[in-house]
Amino acid sequence: MSPPPGGSGPGAYTGAMPFVVVSGLSGSGKSTVLRALEDAGFFTTDNLPPELWGTLHDLARARGLRRIAVTTDARTREFLSALEDSYARLSRREENLRVLYLEAEAEVLIKRFNFTRREHPLGDTLLVDVARERDLLAPLRALADTVIDTTTLSAKDLQARVLSLLKLDHDFRLRLMSFGFKHAPPRDVDLVLDVRTLPNPYYDPELRPKTGLDPAVAAYAFEGEESEAFYASLRDFVRTAAERARAAGRHGYSVGIGCTGGQHRSVAVAARLTQDLADLNPQVTDHRDMREDLT
Repeated sequence: MSPPPGGSGPGAYTGAMPFVVVSGLSGSGKSTVLRALEDAGFFTTDNLPPELWGTLHDLARARGLRRIAVTTDARTREFLSALEDSYARLSRREENLRVLYLEAEAEVLIKRFNFTRREHPLGDTLLVDVARERDLLAPLRALADTVIDTTTLSAKDLQARVLSLLKLDHDFRLRLMSFGFKHAPPRDVDLVLDVRTLPNPYYDPELRPKTGLDPAVAAYAFEGEESEAFYASLRDFVRTAAERARAAGRHGYSVGIGCTGGQHRSVAVAARLTQDLADLNPQVTDHRDMREDLT
């Protein structure tokens, strides 16, 4: 079970709460989908009996969570008799209830099991298990909004299809942090940039007590063609790095931007990037070393 994202952050409840049930044949990619949804900000639970769907829904809503995903499959076969009633009761309370069902050709499922050397949950010969499982899960397949055949899909392709289906493919966030190198670079970012070659407002007595959020400080830091060219190259590099991360299936990319003290140039660059890279959903997570009490 994944940890809740918290009541006021990106996982907070803001309206109709997507409740996604992921089901399907063993080896068809349910774990891949659940991991993708967890990365997209869902609170996820594996192998949840249908009778507990409503309980989880109510608990999640009470705690302000806005995205829930569960798997229910052959491992919960002792509880599937309550499937239709549980679905009907939850659908009356949750308008955004979705059921995704995954399947694949028997030969492909058997190859996947042989590759991972895992036991099938039904515990017979694989060919018999796959056939029995299809019959066992037929009621879940009948409830599905979408059935996805993963026979020819890679894990990356499957993730992309599910995120697009649930309209989550835009959920990428570029996270920016300013800092000062004299206080040590951050260790929890994907990329560290050095902007100490920009003009330093620290040497202007009137600008020294201000921060990079002040228009006069930003104008000083970006003054001149060389400074603008440097910023443009830095901006384009951040865009390329972030877009490659998004294309690889990631839902976020973090960049640390450093100057000497973390007060002027790094702050101004981080602020400007949020405007210039708006399509990447940028957010300044912290001006780590900025102080506004220098006067």
